[in-house]
Amino acid sequence: MNKYREGIGNTVIAYVMWGFLPIYWKLLDQVPPGEVLAQRIFWSFGFMLLLLWIGNRVSSFKSSLKLITEQPKAMLSLLSASILISLNWLIFIWAVNVGKIIETSLGYYINPLISIVLGVVLLKEKLLRTHMAAFFLALAGVLFLTVAYGEVPWISLGLALTFGFYGLIKKSIPFDSSVGLTLETMVVTPMALGYLIILFLKGGNVSFSGDVRTDLLVIVSGVATALPLLFFAKGVQKVPLYLMGFLQYIAPTIMLFSGVFLYNEPFGTDRFIGFTLIWSALLIISLSSIKWSSLSAKKRDKIA
Repeated sequence: MNKYREGIGNTVIAYVMWGFLPIYWKLLDQVPPGEVLAQRIFWSFGFMLLLLWIGNRVSSFKSSLKLITEQPKAMLSLLSASILISLNWLIFIWAVNVGKIIETSLGYYINPLISIVLGVVLLKEKLLRTHMAAFFLALAGVLFLTVAYGEVPWISLGLALTFGFYGLIKKSIPFDSSVGLTLETMVVTPMALGYLIILFLKGGNVSFSGDVRTDLLVIVSGVATALPLLFFAKGVQKVPLYLMGFLQYIAPTIMLFSGVFLYNEPFGTDRFIGFTLIWSALLIISLSSIKWSSLSAKKRDKIA
């Protein structure tokens, strides 16, 4: 029971931290999104190396790196995952800086549904009737928002698709989260560092140009990126799948409330209807997960 509670605690901490991340990026809205992304990648890599050294995981990192270099498919998967998560971060940071926090929350509400579609189409997983109903309900919500606003919610779909494909590719990368995140940030760090050097030479960099507050926020962005992932990794193995289905909505809900109540983003009737359709779809999925989990437990008890 203690491990169960510890798992829930770690998972909740991870999702709460992810939920409040838009507030952190808002503190850096004077820095262009591309520069924030490059700094985030660079300092995340540095922080992860430090954590691996403190946790005596450097040898594991080296062996994983050797394995990756010997397997072209694994290297391609790692490169793809690195690019996708970097795109996800860039879209997220840009959206927050231009006052689209509510749209970022919608993206992470849609994400579980994207994962279901990817599982069915690419992994040939079976689609339950409840999942099919949830998918079309969520699709109706997205279409309603599209018609109501006269444009496709590209930010939301971009976040959901990049993170959905990132999760799909991560299934084929056989490393734990700390080593995996270090490898992913390592792959894109040269590009990030090159971008920062070009900015510095052209005199276009905002960070490290005299504002100590901005510089500290930029450096700590690596910690803000890595800590939620580490808490998540500690908790996910100890929390039942059906409960994860509920806990994963903590982050987008905090984002939604932040957008509405902290930054006064509009949330009128149209958005309420569209979100309600998507929330209903997520409720169907969560309830079906509980039923599936209880039935599986009964089958295991009979076998035992």
